[in-house]
Amino acid sequence: MSPDEVHYPGAVPPARTRFVRSLGLRLHVCEWGDPDGEPVLLTHGFYDHARSFDLLAPLLAERYRVVAMDARGHGDSDRPDAYAWFPGLIDVVNMLRDLGRPAHVVGHSWGGGQATDAATLHPGSVRKLVNMDGFGPPEEGFHVPGRDRDERPAPGQLAGWLDWRVANHSRETFRPCATLEELAERRRQQNPRLSSEWLRYFAAHGSYHTPEGWVWKVDPMAARNIGPFRPEWIAPGWARLRAPMLALVGSEPDTWGPLPEPMLARRLSHVPKVERGVIPGAGHFMHIEQPEAVARIVLDWLEAG
Repeated sequence: MSPDEVHYPGAVPPARTRFVRSLGLRLHVCEWGDPDGEPVLLTHGFYDHARSFDLLAPLLAERYRVVAMDARGHGDSDRPDAYAWFPGLIDVVNMLRDLGRPAHVVGHSWGGGQATDAATLHPGSVRKLVNMDGFGPPEEGFHVPGRDRDERPAPGQLAGWLDWRVANHSRETFRPCATLEELAERRRQQNPRLSSEWLRYFAAHGSYHTPEGWVWKVDPMAARNIGPFRPEWIAPGWARLRAPMLALVGSEPDTWGPLPEPMLARRLSHVPKVERGVIPGAGHFMHIEQPEAVARIVLDWLEAG
């Protein structure tokens, strides 16, 4: 089965695809809209891929050149020998440089965190930043289910969490599936608000078929690039952000968020210029659940002032 044979209402495939080199890797890029238009760069969430924006991108492309990148080790981008947070930031910066002019950036979840840090790293490349629920983990940090809270110093906690993730989560997540539907339903266990129909579309573009069955394109070892381990390290650096930020969350509780309001408010207090918005009827994956509402608030904000 070809991915192009799987459809979802409102999802529009990219008009163009290409590759951009960054730190020796090829990063896969999808584009919608006028190639000479003002650019908007989209950065996806962890274990997602650029085609997760197939609902939002065409709506933004009515006014902009929309460019979505597969992060290293995700989608059709190359896999590095090892993963860390900082090289991912350089990838975003190199994508911005490739666009040839300052751009707006819209990032979701892990991609929102990467976009925010990249904007502080290379401020001249970013005009405005939209962060969709990409404000880091809870203050208690990572936790291995079924085990007592790990009181070791941060490096030991991270090592323990990664050992558990590789031994348990990755083994189940990356086991080949007999059908595309089975692969989609496995993802739905992590994202119960998303429909089976959407996840089948998502899986069709984020997986490939092997003699053993359907497997995800994403590198299982990409978990080592999940982000800064200590939450108190995250927000203070946002004080260097020059671009104004629109911080979006969904109105509905979800597996991955949003953060408790006092915690989120503390983190956003470090951002010099920030506006906030809530997407009604959506959880963490607001751009998939309510793409029209997200497009409307993003477009209005980008074009204001």
